[in-house]
Amino acid sequence: MAATPKNTAWKHLRWLALLPLPLFWCLFAHFGWLDFQELENKTLDWRFRWRGERPAPVKIVYVDIDSESLDLIGNWPWSRGILAKTCAALVQSAGVKAIGIDIVMSDVAQAEIADRKKLVTGNLELAAFLRKNPPLVLAACYAADVFRDKRNVESVRSLSLVAHETRPLDQIEAPELPSFEVGRQTPWGPPLVGLIDTYHGGTRWVPLFAPSNITTYNHMAVELVRLYLGIERDGVRFSADRLEFVRPEGTVALRAPLTEKQLLEINWFSRWISPLNKRDSFATVYLNALALASEDPKERQAAQAYFADPLWKDAIVLVGPVDKVMQDLAPTPFDADPVPRVGVHGNLVKTLTAGEFLRRLPPWANIALTFALTFLLAGLAVSGGARSALYKGLAVLLAAGYVAAAFELFRRHHLVLPLNAPLGAAFTTSFAGLIWQIVEEQRQKGRIKGMFGAYVSPQLVERMVESGDDPQLGGHDAEITAYFSDIQSFSSFSEKLGSGPLVELMNEYLTACTDIVQEEGGTLDKYIGDAVVAMFGAPIALPDHAYRACVASQRVHRQLAELRAKWAGEGRKWPEIVWRMQSRIGLNSGVCMIGNMGSRTRFNYTMMGDNVNLAARMESGAKSWGAYTMCTEATRALCVQHGGDRLVFRPLGRIVVKGRTQAVPIFEIVGLKEHVTASAHECIGLFAAGLEKYYARDWDGARALFTQSQRLEPNIPGQTPGVVSNPSLVYLDIAAHYRDDPPPPDWDGVYVMKEK
Repeated sequence: MAATPKNTAWKHLRWLALLPLPLFWCLFAHFGWLDFQELENKTLDWRFRWRGERPAPVKIVYVDIDSESLDLIGNWPWSRGILAKTCAALVQSAGVKAIGIDIVMSDVAQAEIADRKKLVTGNLELAAFLRKNPPLVLAACYAADVFRDKRNVESVRSLSLVAHETRPLDQIEAPELPSFEVGRQTPWGPPLVGLIDTYHGGTRWVPLFAPSNITTYNHMAVELVRLYLGIERDGVRFSADRLEFVRPEGTVALRAPLTEKQLLEINWFSRWISPLNKRDSFATVYLNALALASEDPKERQAAQAYFADPLWKDAIVLVGPVDKVMQDLAPTPFDADPVPRVGVHGNLVKTLTAGEFLRRLPPWANIALTFALTFLLAGLAVSGGARSALYKGLAVLLAAGYVAAAFELFRRHHLVLPLNAPLGAAFTTSFAGLIWQIVEEQRQKGRIKGMFGAYVSPQLVERMVESGDDPQLGGHDAEITAYFSDIQSFSSFSEKLGSGPLVELMNEYLTACTDIVQEEGGTLDKYIGDAVVAMFGAPIALPDHAYRACVASQRVHRQLAELRAKWAGEGRKWPEIVWRMQSRIGLNSGVCMIGNMGSRTRFNYTMMGDNVNLAARMESGAKSWGAYTMCTEATRALCVQHGGDRLVFRPLGRIVVKGRTQAVPIFEIVGLKEHVTASAHECIGLFAAGLEKYYARDWDGARALFTQSQRLEPNIPGQTPGVVSNPSLVYLDIAAHYRDDPPPPDWDGVYVMKEK
């Protein structure tokens, strides 16, 4: 059936109503609402672990300020002369390319009881080393109070950190904060703090520089890479979308993309504890640095051999705290438990030198991808029809394929496809669509029940729905009871009633018949004019189909008696023939062909076969025997098996119907036991005795008994409306005929019908 404009508009309205769902997911992703970005970072961590660790082209050695160092050297803070001696040995004896010290040079946290003389002496020693312009990068943080504190100004003066300034240090104003706003929400989640963007999931995005009114401060990793590449300070150039390291001759040694003019996302290369990360304890390095000046030749030789190890040659050394007491820890994509933050600088250096930068789609592409995946996935999920399960399976495969593609594209090309927003939007939209579809299907199911209920009983429809069995397409054999009914002398009705009254009369009659058939579990096959054709036992099997059909036939006769009384009471509206309407019903049980039969474009659920034809002959033959409900022996036997003696049968003999050669025992259904009178039972007894005389060729004896039974018949011409004969009268005529013209000697009591 073609979709109506109303149905099509309703489907479009459904999609419009679901449109806000992917839109909300896009907003969640863009603004990081409800910790959304933390969820996205979790999926990114999974991709890092799927990709695995990877080597970098640069050699990085971590020098750990660990528990051993604190035990051997002393509690923190140390004299900065210790750092000076260690760094000098690494540069001069080990030949490292650059050193980064991930310790903020602040005296704020120093205790009042600290030996100020030793601290100043250490500062001067480090300052003297710094004046030699070694490849050393010191960490710093942005906080105006640090510069306003006199002790820190003294520390800055001692270290000569502000090397480009000619003004007295006490005239230097605190530097302005970077161009980004501290606490500003980024498109990736939490606010920027200082020079490193950190949050619960660890460091992800790093601002590579920060301008102030003094100078532009580069990130430690940028400075380390600059020193490693041998680039002058002015060779580090930032533009709106990139960072470039330019050699003196003007060639670009390295180029990195920038986001928001300032940010770079770290591509993590390894776990903190990994064979790819070379390391040694600060205590070991420091003690060997001291041993270089030892008076013991063996100690000097051992120290020289230590620093001659290829581990150090042309390496970038990162000095940082690793002991948990120093509380400089954070998780990473590879490390669920917090690890030292100095690893941030190492992985950022690896990211820059390897040129393997994480790539992300622009915001508009993420939105387009979210909507595309949502409507594709939701469209498959809510697709109905015979291939609904296939479409839903394809939806699951599509979602799995998208996840697999996201992981593989990250592994091969460092491309970060969004996962939470597209999949969240797709699944919530699909779920909402399925809920909507279920509601719609329930509404349609109720509509179909109502429509199908015009053919079968509502109870049967409910059983079909609950059973989950679909009616089989094509034909199949099934044991059923076929039901045929017809109005006696219907042509007279057509002649005496106009089309309008005839339609009204037939609708009322057919409604009553159909309702009863359906209430007893029968299925309406078709109407043929005034005839009702039905089946009991299909499409849902009914073990007691014969019993139900027999009960339905008697209920129809009693309902018709009530209709006759009603029509007679309506006076001149109906002619007298309507008051005397009678219908005949024929039943037969057996195996028939059941199914959808017809053409490819138009078919009908119907029954066919020899047993169906025999039921039709029972209905037409009932007229010849003066009966109004006639059935075969097969129907009577099945009815007695499932219904006991509730129905009263009268044998009418054996006949050969037109078109068949085999004799069939036939029975009249006299009525339901509770409705059959005593006189009717007496009539049946006399009639049975008359049949015995009839089969014995005692024609006069048979006539005598049939004469007695005809006075007790339930249906008597002239008394019962519309009745013109009954079985006793029929057999009186047959016995009289055989008395005058006896049958041949081999006659076995079978009556051969000449008419259908």
